[in-house]
Amino acid sequence: MRRRDFIKTATLSTAALALERVLPAGETPERLKPASSSNAPVLLKRSYGKAGIQISIVGLPGLMLRKMEQEHANRLVAEAVERGVNYFDVAPAYGNAEITMGPALQPYRKNVFLSCKTYQRTREGMESELKRSLERLKTDYFDLYQMHNLADVKKDVDVPFSKDGAMETLMAAKKDGRIRHIGFSAHTVEAALAAMERYDFDSIMFPFNFASYLKANFGPQVMEMARKKNITRIAIKACIRGKWASDEERKRDKEYGYQWYQPLTSRQDLELPLRFMLSQPITTALSPSDERLYRMALDVAMQYKPVTADEEGKVKELANAVAAPLFPQK
Repeated sequence: MRRRDFIKTATLSTAALALERVLPAGETPERLKPASSSNAPVLLKRSYGKAGIQISIVGLPGLMLRKMEQEHANRLVAEAVERGVNYFDVAPAYGNAEITMGPALQPYRKNVFLSCKTYQRTREGMESELKRSLERLKTDYFDLYQMHNLADVKKDVDVPFSKDGAMETLMAAKKDGRIRHIGFSAHTVEAALAAMERYDFDSIMFPFNFASYLKANFGPQVMEMARKKNITRIAIKACIRGKWASDEERKRDKEYGYQWYQPLTSRQDLELPLRFMLSQPITTALSPSDERLYRMALDVAMQYKPVTADEEGKVKELANAVAAPLFPQK
């Protein structure tokens, strides 16, 4: 089936897929589990891939650590691990986040799932950046290494799969043990589908967001293809409302105007949209790169339960009320 036909066919089943409440394989029925050292609840975990690896339903976004003092980062990472977070995401594009995360994560490295990603599209460029990231994060392997932000099929998919492209480094690094799993993040449906057609990736990171998913039909096609190919789904942008109404509005927002999108900034506003996406067949989600928003998302996830039929209706109403979903980008 041609890609454009696949998109058209998937569109017809958007509503049924969007409201599906089948949880990913491997999720335990218990909503909360006791921590090993106390009676405090810890995060649910779901299966990543076919090897039985379990990762937390909310991860720590490494971009949050940029410009953060090392002692603060150390405490934040330690607290995350204590509460059950074992999925950590970072990238060399995130300022000094790798340099800060490395020492903070070092005491817990063997017990967490560390993910890194790169914008490099050539074999040589990716090899160089992979080596530097391993050194900065004080580890000899990544649990997951991804091509970062695939958007244009020709530039971001065709090039990595060509001779001397980035896929040569990814496959070689997986063979020699420097990475355990290969994935990618994408910001367009076309690039995501094209990449999954080319290779059996272990996971895909994609903007699965309630408003884009339900109102703009952005994401169900990707979800469907990834499920058919048994590719683990990782959600980004699950905790955002949509585009800023204007650049002036963004600049007027003194709290979160630095974000290029408008986030959901209260526990009440964030809860249903995040629970809705966690009720879809995804494995984990990342919050925006702000400590306040991360903590809110973590609190919601700590008490997670699937959305009910009535709540699904409310989420659809919330999605329809969003003037401009963040994706697709135009």
